[in-house]
Formats: sequence, structure tokens, C-alpha cells
Amino acid sequence: MRIQLNGEPFELPDGETVAALLTRLDLTGRRVAVELNQDIVPRSQHEGTALSDGDQVEVVHAIGGG
Repeated sequence: MRIQLNGEPFELPDGETVAALLTRLDLTGRRVAVELNQDIVPRSQHEGTALSDGDQVEVVHAIGGG
């Protein structure tokens, strides 16, 4: 399937989850925010949220500061 990842085309196997995408991007355990079709996906739902062909996904790295 083909999704848009941060505005760029990205190919994935059918049925991939948000968690699997983060693993593929080597972002597991990192502080990131994931937006799927303009809705934030809470970390607790990454494993159970399947992606579909044509989805728009934004992955943003959280940056700490003070």
C-alpha cells in the first residue's frame, strides 16, 4: 500500500500498524507524536491502529526544552 509520510509517498505492506511503521523508521521508544489523517493517535493506540492505502501520516519528533 502507499501512504503519505510527512508529505512524501511511502510504500508499506498491507495491514501495517502505526507501531510497525515507527519500528520501520527506527523510532520505537522515541518521543514522537503521530497524526493520522489529521487526528492524533495516542501512544496507547499505536499497536492497534492499522494504516490503509492513501492515509496521510505525520510523525513529529518531540523536542524538550526549558
